[in-house]
Amino acid sequence: MGIANKVAVVTGAASGIGKEIARVFLGAGAKVAIADLNAKGADDTARELDPTGAAAMGVAMDVTNESAVDMGMDQVARKFGQIDILVSNAGIQIVQPLDQFDFGQWKKMLAIHLDGAFLTTRAALRYMYKQGKGGSIIYMGSVHSKEASPLKAPYVTAKHGLIGLAKVVAKEGAKHGVRANVICPGYVWTPLVEKQIPETAKERGISEEEVIKKVMLGETVDGEFTTVADVAAAALFFASFETNALTGQSLIVSHGWIMQ
Repeated sequence: MGIANKVAVVTGAASGIGKEIARVFLGAGAKVAIADLNAKGADDTARELDPTGAAAMGVAMDVTNESAVDMGMDQVARKFGQIDILVSNAGIQIVQPLDQFDFGQWKKMLAIHLDGAFLTTRAALRYMYKQGKGGSIIYMGSVHSKEASPLKAPYVTAKHGLIGLAKVVAKEGAKHGVRANVICPGYVWTPLVEKQIPETAKERGISEEEVIKKVMLGETVDGEFTTVADVAAAALFFASFETNALTGQSLIVSHGWIMQ
């Protein structure tokens, strides 16, 4: 098993979890497209991870825009000749009580997490099916794909939805050798999580230290954040597994926060 010489598209890869997955995939011998809404960030990350430009490329991609997704995927296929792996990682977080949640913000959250997953999956599947060599679709879920927390209604809704989408892709893709799985991390110290700390402290009326110790890490077995390296290792495992024996599954990477 392995991903050497395979082509991966990682969305939201200019920073955080996506960037680390891109780094690990490149280290395993894959070619990687750094897809991100931040076009400059995508290009800069590609150059940082692969100064030669032979194995990494930046792709400007708004995952909520159908034509942008399709054009971005076409751009990757033109440069690298194929698409074998998709990591649907792009996401944002907005923390607010449900009774005060702005409808526009709700729609924005679901568009990025669910519409983005659908559009990138559809575009990737068209190449994978045509190539006839199978493939791997990996969704970045969350512990919130399994559990709920206050103040995160659209996020929890979207992350639950990714598990349903993965199961459908696993059923439909099986005859083409395409697998679909979900990684469900606990809290990972990224800009996305860092931004939540003061917001959650304000909404709950507690200190930022209490947010970290009690809200984010209180249910873990060791009081530790999940790392981007932990999540990237899980992504490499899913991408490398070459048969339908492992498809339609979700893997929790959370220091024991949720055990299922």
